[in-house]
Parts: sequence; structure tokens; C-alpha cells
Amino acid sequence: MLDYPALSAMAAVIREGGFERAAERLRITPSAVSQRVRSLEEKLGAVTIVRGKPCAPTELGALLCAHLDKVRLMENDLAAHLPLGAVALSESAVTLGIAVNADSLATWFPDALARFTASTKVLVDLKLDDEAHTAQRLRSGEVLAAVTADPDPVQGCQITQLGALRYVACASPAFAERHFPNGVTPGALAEAPVLRFDRRDALLARWMRAACGVEPSAPTHWAPSTAAFVDLAMIGVAWSLNPLPLIRPHLADGRLIDLAPGHQIDVPLYWQAARLEASALRRLTDAVRAAAALSLEPPASNRP
Repeated sequence: MLDYPALSAMAAVIREGGFERAAERLRITPSAVSQRVRSLEEKLGAVTIVRGKPCAPTELGALLCAHLDKVRLMENDLAAHLPLGAVALSESAVTLGIAVNADSLATWFPDALARFTASTKVLVDLKLDDEAHTAQRLRSGEVLAAVTADPDPVQGCQITQLGALRYVACASPAFAERHFPNGVTPGALAEAPVLRFDRRDALLARWMRAACGVEPSAPTHWAPSTAAFVDLAMIGVAWSLNPLPLIRPHLADGRLIDLAPGHQIDVPLYWQAARLEASALRRLTDAVRAAAALSLEPPASNRP
């Protein structure tokens, strides 16, 4: 039988990054947190936390954190059926870890969160990552749900096809006139400054191969911010690929132009959530599906 107060202390250290902040979160002393974690590790015969700044979970620690999250979600459902005045099952609010990519968070995902939080007191802990890597956060146990580009179901999870986030290559009219006077050509793409999100961002290479059969080689500005991509493109710093739902108003008012009409690129997105009979996960999944249906391109299988 697991010691859940000790398990809660371990999870707090991992989530807060250290023993002192965990103590503040749990409203106990740092020595009490340390004693609970030490007791847990002695009973398990294994280390759960890599001590450092910040502290990090071992593989076992991550699994135990995921287990605790699932237990708290189930307890949250059970609490509704307990007699009034019964002792609370958990000392802290239930928080649901979700991995999501930056472009979804900047476009359609806030609508999903608004729908979800309107019907529950469960809190969310968002983990930003590239859509190609969010599924790994599920596999590690760091989160219980994720927006991902990975079509392969994570073990123990249910998968839902959401649709596709469409991207458009765009720039300010002045930038396009200066760098693409003859349209988008391999030569122009090799010279015009471009924006990339980070070193793992493979979307630009996909678009350039599809549009002109070339690889990225132009001067590159690095900006790990969805909002910055739009702002920097509008003021003429570089051209960039941007989510259509985010830039549609700027295309309409002429502040941005589509550099290559007919060469948009779609990134299929999926929702993966732990296969757990918890009402919070069901409500979240319903909210995500509803929000995605309003903003994303239909899944390929549903297109005419």
C-alpha cells in the first residue's frame, strides 16, 4: 500500500522544483517534506527524485506522479457522492497536466479551456512543446492528455483525430516587394530572411520542399513565440509560416500577404488522453473536440 501523504510530498517537490517550494505549497516545513520523501524512498527501496536545482523525477518518480494524478481525478469524482461534511479526500485542488503546442495555444485551444473550466473546478497545468514531441510527455507520465501530431496511440491512452491546423507563408507587402519581386522562387527563398521557432521546428523544411523542392538555407531569425512570428512578419523583419486562424484578419486588411497562394500546409492534430473513467477527462475531451471543430480544417477522412 502506498503512503499517499508521502507520495503527495514527492510529487510537490517534483512539480515545484525543490523541497522549500514544495513545503510552501503543502503548508508544512521543508524538513517534514524531506522526511516524507525519505520514508517513501526507503519503503520502495528506490530513489524517486534526482536532487538538484531544480529537482527532477527519476523514471519511477514520474510514474508515481502520474499514478497520483489519476488517483486525484478519481477521488474528485468520488467526492461528489460523499455525505456533506465528510473529510476531503485531497488536501489540494485537482490539477490536470496537459501538453499542447504553442500554435494551438495561440489559436483554438483557449476556447477548449474556456468550455472546460466553465463546467468544473479542476485546474490545468499546461506544458508547452512542439506538436511532434508532446506525446512523449504522455509516455513519461508528466501529463494525462496532449495535443499531438503523432497518430500512434500512446499505451493506455485514447486518441481522437481533431483536424488540421493550416499554415500560410506570409510577409508584409513591403518585404514581399523587396525580397520576392518575381514571386516565390528557389533563388528568392535562399536569400530572404526567414523566421523559425526553434531547432526542432521541421515545418519550414516541409513547406519549402513542397513549394519549391528546396531545403532551408536563408538567413534565419530564431523566435520561439507564436505572437512574435506574426508581429515580426508584419513589421518586415522576415517572412514566416503562420497559423491561418491567427493571421486571417491581417490577410484581410492587407498588413500581411500570402506569398504562395495554393501552397498552404496542413498539420494534422490529434488529442490523446489517458484511458481513465474520470469525468474531468471526459469533459476536457468534449471541450477539445468542440473547439477544434470550429477552428481546424476537417480531418482528411471527412473532406469532400
